[in-house]
Amino acid sequence: MLMSVLAALAAITMHPEDVEISGPEGPVRGTLTQPVAGAPSILLIAGSGPTDRDGNSPMGVTGSAYKQLANGLADEGVATLRFDKRGMFGSSEAVPNANAVTFDDYVEDVRGWVGLLGERGSACTWLAGHSEGSTVALLAAQESENLCGLILIAGGGRPILDLMVDQFRPQLPPEMLTQVEAAFASLKAGQEVDIADVPAPLRSLFGPDLQRFMMSGYTLDPVELLAGIDLPILIIQPAEDIQVPVAEGEMLAAAVPEATYLLLDGVNHTLKPVPAGDRAANLASYSDPDLAIDPRVVAAIADFVKAER
Repeated sequence: MLMSVLAALAAITMHPEDVEISGPEGPVRGTLTQPVAGAPSILLIAGSGPTDRDGNSPMGVTGSAYKQLANGLADEGVATLRFDKRGMFGSSEAVPNANAVTFDDYVEDVRGWVGLLGERGSACTWLAGHSEGSTVALLAAQESENLCGLILIAGGGRPILDLMVDQFRPQLPPEMLTQVEAAFASLKAGQEVDIADVPAPLRSLFGPDLQRFMMSGYTLDPVELLAGIDLPILIIQPAEDIQVPVAEGEMLAAAVPEATYLLLDGVNHTLKPVPAGDRAANLASYSDPDLAIDPRVVAAIADFVKAER
C-alpha cells in the first residue's frame, strides 16, 4: 500500500507544470519539471533565434532536445525550468516585437526565473546555457546571488559576430561571403547595415532590430565574462558540432582551468548521437524527435549538480 502511494506521489511531482513570470507587457512562460521537492534546480537558457522551450524551431529543428534533457534530468532527481523567450511562442504577449530585444533583456528574464525558483524552495539555481544561451548565462552570472553554478553547453568562446562569420564561411560563395563579412564589420563598428547591401537570401537575418541585438552582444566576450565568475562550471562541448566548433569549447576551458570540461565524441549541436564526419546524418538529427539525446549529456549534468562541494 505504501509503495502504491509513493508511486502515485512521484507521478504527480514528475508532471511538468506551466509557470510564468512578469514580462514588460505580458507574461514570460515556461515549464517546470520537478521530480521531488528540494531537488537541485536548473534553468535552461535556449540558443539563438526562434528556439522554443522544447528546443525546437520553425527553421527545421524539431528534435525536442531540451524537452528530452528535462525529462532525463527528472529521472535523475534534478529539476529543470525551460522557457520561451520574451515575444516568442508561449511568451508572445511579453513584448510586441521578439526581435527588439537585447542580451540585457534576456538576463532580466533569467533573474526573474531564478527568483521564481527561489520562491519554490530552491536555495540556489544552476544556469545551463545552450549555444548563444551560454553567453546569456555568463552575463547573468556576473551577479551570482542565488546561483549554484554554470553549465555551458556548445557555447561559443568568442563574441557572437565572430562566431557567426565562421558559421557562414563554409556555406556561402565568395561574392556573398564578402558582402556578409562587410556587413558584420559594420556591426562590429557600431554601424547599422543597409539591408540592400546584404545578399537577398540573408536579408531576414539583418533586419534593423536583429542588427541592434547583434550589436548588443558583440561587446560580450565569453572569456572575459568567465573571469568575473567564481562558481562551479561545467563545459560540455559536442565533438560533432557543426555550428560551434570544438575550438570554441577549448577556449572556454582554457580560460577557467578549474572548470570541468567534457568533450563528447559522436554528439552534435542538438545533443544527439551522430556518426563522426557524416554531415547529412548530423543535419537529419535536427528534425528527428524519435532520436534520443546522448545519455552522457544527462549523466554529466546530473552528476555535476548533485556532487558534494
